[in-house]
Amino acid sequence: MAGELVLVTGGTGFIAAHCILQLVNAGYRVRTTVRSLKRESDVRATVKAGGAEPGDSLTFATADLLSDEGWPEAVAGCGFVLHVASPFPPGVPKHEDDLIVPAREGALRVLRAARDAGIKRVVLTSSFAAIGYGQNQTGRPFTEQDWTDPNSNVGAYVKSKTLAERAAWDFMAREGGALELSVVNPVGVFGPVLGPDYSTSIQLVQSLMDGTLPGCPRLSFGVVDVRDVADLHLRAMTNPAARGERFLAVAGDFMRIQEIAQVLKGRMGQAAARVPTRELPDWVVRLLAVFNGRVKLIVPELGRFKNATNAKARDTLGWAPRSNEEAIVATAESLVRLGLLKNSNSVG
Repeated sequence: MAGELVLVTGGTGFIAAHCILQLVNAGYRVRTTVRSLKRESDVRATVKAGGAEPGDSLTFATADLLSDEGWPEAVAGCGFVLHVASPFPPGVPKHEDDLIVPAREGALRVLRAARDAGIKRVVLTSSFAAIGYGQNQTGRPFTEQDWTDPNSNVGAYVKSKTLAERAAWDFMAREGGALELSVVNPVGVFGPVLGPDYSTSIQLVQSLMDGTLPGCPRLSFGVVDVRDVADLHLRAMTNPAARGERFLAVAGDFMRIQEIAQVLKGRMGQAAARVPTRELPDWVVRLLAVFNGRVKLIVPELGRFKNATNAKARDTLGWAPRSNEEAIVATAESLVRLGLLKNSNSVG
């Protein structure tokens, strides 16, 4: 219902900003959580960059995933909650609990506060990380029926998303009461950057455009535009059929990094002059990983080619995402526009 108040957690984040934008444009009032109210001007600037001037229809609350304080006030008077906030590091954390604890405890804090406040439904932003890791390859596309095995050799981020989502469903089964839960599981999130806060997936395009990657590691992953991820959150929030369901947010077939590089080369002209299109042998990537924590994160996935299907989101919620290529090009264009590339000054 337009005019209703919706809480979006983690308002400084990439997906959260696009959720706020779409909610405001759909006529909702939005409250968003930040760890410090000093970030209010940043969030407002980001939303303005997306073309909206929400004024009084966007308000702010202070809350932290690691503390109970502030959550009852944050959810008060809201009809729905989009719990988007979650730690996503650029490198390997010192200890996996640095990620797992805030992800899991944060989700439970939000669900508890939402239940106690009589919220209708929480939409939790999980990840493909909770679906497609730590299992033997079957050759078929992953679906919402699949779960990552957190006890296998998976990284801290993958484990944190899996354990947080599991904990959320367990909470709902045990003590959710009248509260409803829907979950969105995005793959790599691309699309237009609105400001300096953006996802780790965007850094891949940035690295390719800057030429800081000497070549393309043999990796494949799913692509989805952030605008479509936000759209799926809104559909999951209001559609009765989304209750108690999880939805994969993936635009099309998974792409190899080399294919992403070729799209950039083909569509971005002079701005893509530094993009490498040769594939790197796995041993080179393993060598780089010794010196680079971000590269180390990808080593377990080298040469593993996966896929996933968006049939459930399309069929159940009428979701119709942009193509992989559109999402990648929108990412690159926004990085050029905002001057976030090393060579952006030379681009007309």
